[in-house]
Amino acid sequence: MNEPTSNGSANFLSYMKPRIIVCGLGRTGYKVYSLLKLQGATVIGINDRPLPHLEADIAANTVLIGDFCSAPILLAAGIRDAQTLVLASNNDAVNLAALTQARVLNPHIRIINRLFNDSLGDRLDHILPGHFSMSVAALSAPVFAFAALGNRAIGQLRLFNQTWPIREEYIDEDHPWLGRKLSELWEERSRMLIYYLPAYMQMDLVSAVLSGRHLEYGDRLIIATQPRNHSARRTVRQQMLNLLVGLRYFQQHIRPTILVTIVLLLTILIATVTYTAASAHVSVIDALYFSVGMITGAGGGEEVAEMAPADIKVFTVLMMLVGAAVIGIFYALLNDLILGTRFQEFWNTARVPHRNHYIICGLGGVGVQVLQQLHANGCEIVVIEHDPNNRFLNVARALKVPVIIGDAKVATTLQTARVGGAAALLSVTSDDVINLEIALSVKGLAPRIPVIVRSQDPQFANLAQQVFDFEAVLSPVELAAPSFAAAALGGRVLGNGMTADILWVALSTLITPAHPFCGKRIQDVAIDTDLVPLYLETKRQTTHGWNLLEVELTPGDVLYLTMPATHLEQLWRTQGATLPVQMS
Repeated sequence: MNEPTSNGSANFLSYMKPRIIVCGLGRTGYKVYSLLKLQGATVIGINDRPLPHLEADIAANTVLIGDFCSAPILLAAGIRDAQTLVLASNNDAVNLAALTQARVLNPHIRIINRLFNDSLGDRLDHILPGHFSMSVAALSAPVFAFAALGNRAIGQLRLFNQTWPIREEYIDEDHPWLGRKLSELWEERSRMLIYYLPAYMQMDLVSAVLSGRHLEYGDRLIIATQPRNHSARRTVRQQMLNLLVGLRYFQQHIRPTILVTIVLLLTILIATVTYTAASAHVSVIDALYFSVGMITGAGGGEEVAEMAPADIKVFTVLMMLVGAAVIGIFYALLNDLILGTRFQEFWNTARVPHRNHYIICGLGGVGVQVLQQLHANGCEIVVIEHDPNNRFLNVARALKVPVIIGDAKVATTLQTARVGGAAALLSVTSDDVINLEIALSVKGLAPRIPVIVRSQDPQFANLAQQVFDFEAVLSPVELAAPSFAAAALGGRVLGNGMTADILWVALSTLITPAHPFCGKRIQDVAIDTDLVPLYLETKRQTTHGWNLLEVELTPGDVLYLTMPATHLEQLWRTQGATLPVQMS
């Protein structure tokens, strides 16, 4: 079959109508495209140029090559019959152009839009129905933060106005939960059971809990743990110590200013003494007044020099030249000290904690999101950024986080950030090589400090973690792509994860009179559809735990649940009607 084009693929797509179109098959887009195919979704990809990893999909007519902002390409991909469009390009302007063209061709299509600009995404979400903006940085940052806090998270779940870290527990022969009843884990409020994969038989989590099943060797259990805020208040003694250390650091930069100031004062003193000695009629105050005015250029008291002998006038000329040079240097140094970066560096250094703080190297899209996550958890943070004009510096300073402008690969910069006493360091610049070099520099200075490294390449991330023994090497694409795929399959999600190639999602669904779950007990629904109920919101109360299983769903209830992405159609498959999935 020929490669599909804007004209040649109409016959093929006439009998294969894709439900989901993914535009922009870079790292993120192709990962989303692959995950959707893995879950059995009918998906068509569009990319602006052929790439080696796309050859098989191009040959299979599941990927089109062309400008996905153009109407012919979108029509060839089946935009009129598609249910969802995923815009996964890393260019906000291109995604916006594709959004407008797609909505003209299909006004009702759901759009999952990858946008770096959060404020723009929020506005579009409120203005356009069926538009959901997502950010790779925002989706991956919580996992970086959880790793720094000591949680080996595979994802995150937004519940009760908190972001819960999600991790997978593989039950081996040494696991403390081996042989423990699932019902015991179900009862604990600080932990939520998300998904269960038994090793030797198929059984949903609710059935396993109700039947009193014990965890066996090889079982997999996905859980979410309630986050804990880290309160870190410095004592007065620590603050004074920090101030003294900052002054010591400031001392090396203030020395030239002090020396020039001494020279300036000596120049004024010499001129004052000379004028006083040359004329008995000139008082010390008048001589001082004229000397300062002459040297600073302000003028005043000129009669002191006008009535003086010729040699004093020559001395005055020399003092004017020397004074102009000295006062120029003095003003330059003073301006750099007060209005330049020196005072800011002193203030930041004075505020750097001595221990139990978190160092973020690189204040880019991921870095600023990690900063906000850790700050929300009550952690003390220090930022190292090499660009003094970084656009996110004001965000850090607004949060009163000290920022050190310097190269994080250099030992002196890391020592200024007091890496030896840090709780963890996150190297999250956009350059993988720089991240690796920073991490190795830290290991050389403080081998026991946990280091979390950002890597664009998922394969390199796994290898680097094994070879260099870092705490975690994380790829934002790997962390964020499942959220895009889950959103494409069933609305905006509360959380998601991958277990044994199964994509599961957490979301909330509004129970309407036409909903397939309406009038049924949650226990029965959970067993029939392999979902895990998290909690239920009604007009009167919030229900979770054992009581949740016996509740009968009625219109107006909002059920928070997790389920495999392949089962999401059960939420809206009813008498030909499309049921609402509540957005969070």
